Amino acid sequence: MAARRKTRRRRRTRGRTLPSGGALLLGLLVLAVFWSRIWVYVVALAALAAAGGLGWWLWRTDRLVRGRDREWRREDAVAAGHRTLAEVDGMTGTEFEDLVAALCRRDGCADVRRVGGSGDQGADVVGRLPDGRSMVVQCKRYAPSAVIASREVRDLLGSKVHFGADVAVFVTTTRFSDKAMDVVVGNGIIAVNRDLLGLWNSGASLPSLMGVNGSGQGDARHRARWRSTYGQKTRSGNGREKRRPARPLRDGPDAV
Repeated sequence: MAARRKTRRRRRTRGRTLPSGGALLLGLLVLAVFWSRIWVYVVALAALAAAGGLGWWLWRTDRLVRGRDREWRREDAVAAGHRTLAEVDGMTGTEFEDLVAALCRRDGCADVRRVGGSGDQGADVVGRLPDGRSMVVQCKRYAPSAVIASREVRDLLGSKVHFGADVAVFVTTTRFSDKAMDVVVGNGIIAVNRDLLGLWNSGASLPSLMGVNGSGQGDARHRARWRSTYGQKTRSGNGREKRRPARPLRDGPDAV
């Protein structure tokens, strides 16, 4: 009985496999006979399949690249927010320019690159704002007790003309003199002083800072607190303590 059952199973298996094998042979035969007529469709189908595979691969690659870029921007934004102004003061000039360029990229600016160095024509960073306008940026890492003079702001106007930029931005770790602010307001320059730099570094966007341009230096009381905080203590002839301006971190003007 067991032998008969095995024989029946083998016959059933053969009966199942032979039709499928025959269908395959028949399909190959038909393909060979009609190849001259259908080869165009076969090639087109293969091309469509290849194009579809390539499109999927490009889409997948684009998703991965965009995801990594978003992650990089997120990490850079977090790292920038953790920097204090004291840490910014400890940077080299090149590091400060790199920080400003990174903040511009974080806020959606395009084609941002650092051009500071010899022959930079008075510009440290160039790029495009999120709205498409071209910009040129001057970065001055001065001591907080220093003051940006009007001549330095005028130099930025020359850089704006040289690069054909739509917007000029002056970023500094200190404040602007009254005459410098007159040049800023009169020529539409974006002035980012120490207070605004702190906001920018902590997450405020560059376009939002542009909205308060010319009004971010505070009143006379704020300036008095500024001098009290950042001036250097000295002794007068009568022994009383007074403050005098500190020198800038590099070749900038002394505070006035």
